[in-house]
Amino acid sequence: MHGSDRVSRWRATRATVAVIATGALALTACADEEDGAASDVPPTIELPDLSGQDLEVSAVWTGVERDNFVRVLDEFEARTGASVSFVPSGDNVSQFVGTKIEGGAPPDVVMVPQPGVLREFAENGWIAPLGDSVLEQLDANYTQGWQDLGSHEGEQYGVYVKAANKSLIWYSATAFDYAGVEPPTTWDEFVTTAWTLWESGTTPLSVAGGDGWTLTDWFENIYLSQAGPELYDQLAAHEIPWTHESVAEALASLAEVFGEPRLLANGTNGSLQTLFPDSVTQTFINLTAPDAGMVFEADFVGAVITDSTDAEIGEDALVFPFPAVGGGEAPVVSAGDAAVAVAPDGEASEAQEALLAFLASPDAARIWAEPGGFISPNKSLALDAYPNDVQRGIAEALIAAGDEFRFDMSDQTPAAFGGTTGQGMWRGLQDFLRDPEDIEGAQRYLESQAADAYGDQTDGD
Repeated sequence: MHGSDRVSRWRATRATVAVIATGALALTACADEEDGAASDVPPTIELPDLSGQDLEVSAVWTGVERDNFVRVLDEFEARTGASVSFVPSGDNVSQFVGTKIEGGAPPDVVMVPQPGVLREFAENGWIAPLGDSVLEQLDANYTQGWQDLGSHEGEQYGVYVKAANKSLIWYSATAFDYAGVEPPTTWDEFVTTAWTLWESGTTPLSVAGGDGWTLTDWFENIYLSQAGPELYDQLAAHEIPWTHESVAEALASLAEVFGEPRLLANGTNGSLQTLFPDSVTQTFINLTAPDAGMVFEADFVGAVITDSTDAEIGEDALVFPFPAVGGGEAPVVSAGDAAVAVAPDGEASEAQEALLAFLASPDAARIWAEPGGFISPNKSLALDAYPNDVQRGIAEALIAAGDEFRFDMSDQTPAAFGGTTGQGMWRGLQDFLRDPEDIEGAQRYLESQAADAYGDQTDGD
């Protein structure tokens, strides 16, 4: 697919930024930890008897994210009699599925975290179009924009079961109170807040540099805000090169914090070895003397807080929107995971169809939402399914935005560039964290990797 065609599907407006940012700003005042509604809500979908049938489901999720998803699969088993097993795919879903297909034993359903990978799967003939029962659930429960994300060349292949607002900074109430600071709204204020936290005795930032995907989210938020939506779309499609001046400006802004080891929990080398779950726990596990004052990432941070710390979301753990950079709008970067039926023969089984229909229903979304750390794009899911006001506020803002959202840049690119360990954006930004002074070197590497992955070169810079 040509870059301009790809980008046309991810167009968004600044209005979305205002909608979600306004909702997220209100979250810092929320401290209501009421439990969500119980799971005994009457079913909304009838499922077939699948006794004796086996299904294998794969996703990148580990830890609490995996455990919460398995709760959904357990309910599907109970209601159909099918036997469902979960197999982790690892970060490189494309390689995992390709290898399994080549070996003759692919999983039945895979959660695809990148629209570019979904399109590659469809072009390779690895996945089957959705059947009528799944399409019925999609039409009832999803806006057209979320449906379009799971389609390719007029065919519907995926069900977006999980969404994320990736423009949130979570912070320790203890650290902010002790330092006497308030949530910043601009990048300059953010940097100042970081130094004030450091002066108060708390290391400001916990950065999960061991997971390259978190670093792409840092860059994307800064770039979207500072360079603006038009250049964001062009860079996502590789219509401008990574040597463009706007990329240099974004990296320079990022270097204001990445280039100061004192601002990073465990310094630069420690950050490069810190995985995402650990970046969250070291911010919130010690409620009286936190190891870090802030950690950046999506709403699913909440699941790690709840599972691995004693911090109360809305009381000990608060959140504010990613700050506006360089006079731009406050950014909002969304992401999501789509469920697809792996069927190299071109036709999904009854069991595959039933699971996808269930995942597209409010029934599955409710079970998934209740523990926290999860946001559903399913517009039919009642907000009382979420366990606290913070989660409800994030979910409400996402649904209120309708079809006007901008998708994660790395997820729009070919997997070789945006979603593969040890190369592309992941490695390029890890190398940049290691040496934030070498902006030109980072740009040259990223452009070389992008040109290879897209199979073309952009003109000029």
